[in-house]
Amino acid sequence: MNTHLISPERYGLTLRVVEAGRRHRPIRPDSATIAEIGKEIAFVPDALDTYDYEGWKPIHHDLLVVSAAVEYADRRTARRISRWARDFNITVPVVEVATWQQPEVQASLRAALRHLTGDDWRFAFVPWQGQRVLGARQRSLPFGTERSFVIAYSDGLDSRCVANVSGNGSDAVCVRVTKHRHTLKAGDEPFDQIPFRVDVPSARESSVRSRGFKFAAVTAIAAHLTGLTRIVVPESGQGALGPVLLPLHNVYADYRNHPTYFRKMERFIKMVLGHDVRYDQPRLWNTKGETISAFRLATNTAVDELFETRSCWQQRWNAKTDGKLRQCGLCAACLLRRMSMHAAGIEEPDHTYIIADLTVPAFRDALPGREKVRLSRTMAEYGSVGARHFQQLADMANLPDAALNAHAFEIARATGEAQEDVLTNLRNMLLTHAKEWRAFMAAQGKQSFLRSWTQGGRHGRPE
Repeated sequence: MNTHLISPERYGLTLRVVEAGRRHRPIRPDSATIAEIGKEIAFVPDALDTYDYEGWKPIHHDLLVVSAAVEYADRRTARRISRWARDFNITVPVVEVATWQQPEVQASLRAALRHLTGDDWRFAFVPWQGQRVLGARQRSLPFGTERSFVIAYSDGLDSRCVANVSGNGSDAVCVRVTKHRHTLKAGDEPFDQIPFRVDVPSARESSVRSRGFKFAAVTAIAAHLTGLTRIVVPESGQGALGPVLLPLHNVYADYRNHPTYFRKMERFIKMVLGHDVRYDQPRLWNTKGETISAFRLATNTAVDELFETRSCWQQRWNAKTDGKLRQCGLCAACLLRRMSMHAAGIEEPDHTYIIADLTVPAFRDALPGREKVRLSRTMAEYGSVGARHFQQLADMANLPDAALNAHAFEIARATGEAQEDVLTNLRNMLLTHAKEWRAFMAAQGKQSFLRSWTQGGRHGRPE
């Protein structure tokens, strides 16, 4: 029996990653999907150049290929409404094949991915036969030993604030987890961009939980190259814990920034790289509003640079006006940003959001112009779900200890803190969130359509 084939009762993907130019060689099983390096998985030369430093090893090359394979499989296979979990059987060519075939490495990899995505992952590793895509030249890193931690640095508020709050601004090795190359500073800038791109024809899955694996793996490579052990996770409490405290109906809880996931990733990184890392969450017990306030206090500078950050989930036509991509102002990420900026006493420019006025009684009245932004059921549903999530998270602050103990126990095991302390910290974070949410909602007025949505409303449907 071919163990790669998926039975009719299960669904998922059998994926074979192949080296460049080997696509047309016989592949077994015949039903396998092929992802060729150089086509579906493309390594970006300029981005690769920012990783090619002294200490680069073949195992780093392998980890990038595995990360790309995981992303391709995740995005290629849509989840069914009736069942969240999918089954993946992935064959990957690697240089350090003996390392990847070790049972401890495979077990820790599968455990981390299963916890992160809620799927079942199986891997077969075969020898890399051609020329490696990285490692041709190695230079010394352009900074000395003054750096003390690695951080996944995006265009978002959290990474901008936490990179400064966690050090003096020059302590961080910033790994830019963006699709596009950031404007370089003078001289070389290591780890300036994710060094590979995955091209999935008609991508079918939008949740893409595997992003958490990609970011954790790339920051671990940077930590290994720089000899650092501390990787700072910038997410604040609502974003790290909220998706697990209040998972969506029939959706596997989102553990991308949860302590339990990072402990599993640490074990995997130790197994595969032989390097100890610790994914540190210094803002776990703080709200995003408190993190922004801490940034203002730490930097004592104007907040204009925060206006350049982006939080919005929307990337499509309904987030554009006059051909320019803007933040929608209504998805959960935008609502959290707006609430947090309000809590920190920061007023954003008028042009920041497409849906700027949240005080109006009807969603249709909040849109800036019918000719520019059509009524979008998806946009409204995202907003209503987000508003209800933040209201329910605020309501959790009043729950008895018994209702929070299961979460406190899980977090305590992952962080090593006493369960009583975790319970206290969790409640305090929820109380602060509730205070900030009430203040934000009060600022929108009693007639706001958001208030209607949090009370049941029309479930986000355009009136």
